[in-house]
Amino acid sequence: MISNLILQDTVNGIRSITKADLCIAELDGKVIATTKDDMPVKKADILNFAESKADTQEIAGCHYFKVYDDYQLEYILVVESDGEDVTVVGKMAAFQIKNLLIAYKEHFDKDNFIKNLLLDNLLLVDIYSRAKKLHIATDVRRVVYILESDGKGDFSSLEEVKNYFSASKTDFITAVDEKSTIIVRELAPGEKTEDLSKTARAIISAVSRDSKDQIRIAYGNIVSEIKEVSRSYKEARMALDVGKIFFEDSDVIAYSQLGIGRLIYQLPIPLCKMFIREIFANKSLDEFDEATIQTIGKFFENNLNVSETSRQLYIHRNTLVYRLDKLQKSTGLDLRVFEDAITFKIALMVVRYMKYMETLDY
Repeated sequence: MISNLILQDTVNGIRSITKADLCIAELDGKVIATTKDDMPVKKADILNFAESKADTQEIAGCHYFKVYDDYQLEYILVVESDGEDVTVVGKMAAFQIKNLLIAYKEHFDKDNFIKNLLLDNLLLVDIYSRAKKLHIATDVRRVVYILESDGKGDFSSLEEVKNYFSASKTDFITAVDEKSTIIVRELAPGEKTEDLSKTARAIISAVSRDSKDQIRIAYGNIVSEIKEVSRSYKEARMALDVGKIFFEDSDVIAYSQLGIGRLIYQLPIPLCKMFIREIFANKSLDEFDEATIQTIGKFFENNLNVSETSRQLYIHRNTLVYRLDKLQKSTGLDLRVFEDAITFKIALMVVRYMKYMETLDY
């Protein structure tokens, strides 16, 4: 149903134009919006009029009108006026409320359609038939963004995002939970893949201006058919999850840029454990001291360049070589050899993935 606040704004606007006092009542006789607190309206009169066959009726100096939505009675409108145009005012007000009902229902139906579309709850034939009925284009390019906040502040991402896209009639914004907001965005004709990141950053900048929450946004690939929107949503969801594991410092994550992290994320945990046992035997990565971990990270950052790594760590080249030799004796992997370095890098990512999944179990 339409919110009482919207109905109150509506009767106030009509009152300011016509000078007639109005109230709107539900079918049980409860008045939910009025321009005058002491209008001579009785609950019994409302109930009797609702049960009658008349669409308009004068009762105790007030004019009663029925408001329908698709032939279903929704509200009773009461107008108090001494003017000759009271019937015109009542019919115009009833027509305005009816249009509000239609607009609200269409918005609700679109939101419901988009949610079911994202979750693959619709048959292919239903997707196109319902999209046509709701006047939603089926053959335009779209991409799905998922915006998530850590929920530590009072940030309402849904309302903020809706305000940001308020001028757009082709984008859809819906809520998944209290922390996530989904944006199904229609792309402009000249918009390219490389522009998606700019849009994501613009959204973050706009909605986080007055928020203390940490906000992240992920997006899937561009799709050209409405039936493929759910795929872009699944990609965005995976990008958000993988980003939490391997891209902690990034607030914008694209599915197309996940790299090997996307593959690791889809591995079953038993297979990950077996792989780690094969690489490190009975040794745990937690046993490595801080200097070793720092050395490994910096060595990878500098593309296995010994000289540059030692320079950035402010250590002698021989010290770095000693640490790498020590690591080779411990694990059997020489990080100066490309194949061993790749194996070790993947192992580090697998361990990080396993630790993240363990936190979800608690």
